[in-house]
Amino acid sequence: MLDVSDSLDRLAWTTEHHYRHIAAQHDFMRAWAVQFELAYTDFRTIQLALQLAQDQHDLLVRFTGVYDTVYQYEYEFAANGLAAFNAKYGDQLEPYRLAAEHLSQIIDEIRAIK
Repeated sequence: MLDVSDSLDRLAWTTEHHYRHIAAQHDFMRAWAVQFELAYTDFRTIQLALQLAQDQHDLLVRFTGVYDTVYQYEYEFAANGLAAFNAKYGDQLEPYRLAAEHLSQIIDEIRAIK
């Protein structure tokens, strides 16, 4: 598989950092939006590596699915701010946390591929 270790590290860090930022009810800031966009690029890089790898279709499907779940939470915050996030997902911080943790676990699975 292509070496995507930097993308894996950045995506893991960003996912955890963004969850903690929102859970702590910090306001939107420009750096958060830049990180969000860069994380999407890292996601697509990892996704491409999995598509090119032999016998990794199941991992690709799981990775894409859980990223899409995390993305919906992060996108609402990035596009519309904290108040809009709270209106739409304020009662879903636990599912968001679980999705972020699940993404971290899948990232670890991808890291283990030689």
